[in-house]
Amino acid sequence: MGCRPRPAQGNRAGALNSGKDHKPATRLVEAGRRPEWTGPVVNPPVWRASTHLYADSADLARARPNDDGTFYYGRRGAPTQWALADALTALEPGAYGTLLYPSGVSAIAGALLGVLSAGDVLLVTDNAYEPSRSMARNLLAGCGIETRFFDPLDLAGFPDRFCERTRAVLLESPGSLTMEVCDVPALAAMARDRGAVSLLDNTWASPLGFAALAHGCDVTIMSLTKHVGGHSDLMMGSVSAGEGLYTRLRLKAQALGLVVSPDDAALALRGLRTMCVRLDRSTATALEVARWLEQQPQVAQVLCPMLPGAPGHDLWRRDFTGGCGLFSFVLEGRTPAHRARLVDALDLFGIGFSWGGFESLAIPFDPARVRSETAWPPAGWQAGDKLGVRLSIGLEDAGDLIADLAQALEAMDEA
Repeated sequence: MGCRPRPAQGNRAGALNSGKDHKPATRLVEAGRRPEWTGPVVNPPVWRASTHLYADSADLARARPNDDGTFYYGRRGAPTQWALADALTALEPGAYGTLLYPSGVSAIAGALLGVLSAGDVLLVTDNAYEPSRSMARNLLAGCGIETRFFDPLDLAGFPDRFCERTRAVLLESPGSLTMEVCDVPALAAMARDRGAVSLLDNTWASPLGFAALAHGCDVTIMSLTKHVGGHSDLMMGSVSAGEGLYTRLRLKAQALGLVVSPDDAALALRGLRTMCVRLDRSTATALEVARWLEQQPQVAQVLCPMLPGAPGHDLWRRDFTGGCGLFSFVLEGRTPAHRARLVDALDLFGIGFSWGGFESLAIPFDPARVRSETAWPPAGWQAGDKLGVRLSIGLEDAGDLIADLAQALEAMDEA
């Protein structure tokens, strides 16, 4: 299910047409609000319909099932879903269209299945999101697609990872859990020179913080469950691309029968309108918390690319225009039992997966079990005696979150 921009009409749509000149916060407010979809109200109504009716037989004969933004059947979407896809396209410089998927993992799977065939080789960054790794080893392997993992920080060795069957490269920056920032423009350029499609899981930064297609990627993927939804109450993913790949990916998504709920699309649209202010707030709070953690004796290292001096900070400053509230830290010389006491003692931080919601979360993690090819742990991480904790900073007061972490660090060492 997707939608690409169409010629717009009316004052509000005129603003959308000139949206390339508007700042991100303005585009977030205007995007996807076409008068033909909203009517006289601010937001597109929720169109719940499996069946779209035709005026007569002649109208049915004129049906255009593969025209974006036209009624055909519920699986092709209606104005609620079209408005969300249209808005996401408007936020992604260089995108021709955006497809919606029922979850972030579904978006990754749909994108990979759309560009790969049996016999192809896929290169996957070794610090990828764990479900992406599992997908490569199971779903894709069952389709006859071979996956090879690579060190995303080894630019010099990257060309040697390609073979005559390499058709795609899956990137993620910052990397999952350990937050390494790779040189996405350089890696994408090398992939393109070798005839491979580059795909980036851009959920961490979103197009507000990193314009993936403008930096050379061919396909950009987001879990809308995170920042776009923003309230921990929906599951959805998106894929944006240029015209050729968009058309190819759309046909695959249609063949798989993928569709998102109009109610969830409406929630995502609502979250999208406030995403900029929420990201600004969570990013500022995350930096404050990260700076405080950096000074604590129980903490060996803070893995936050937004933090000056942290691994990947120089590349983050060069390529990114924003961040988010997700980062990790490493405990100094503690055991798993210590870490469990720390996490269990937290009061304002919930224990749970996902991130990007209004509430703060914490999970323990050990990256060694989800690495394969590269020289992990990365520099500064001593395997065996240092353990990781990932934080997702929400919209709470920074001082309250720091106080909660302070008492939990004290509780960690209590026998």
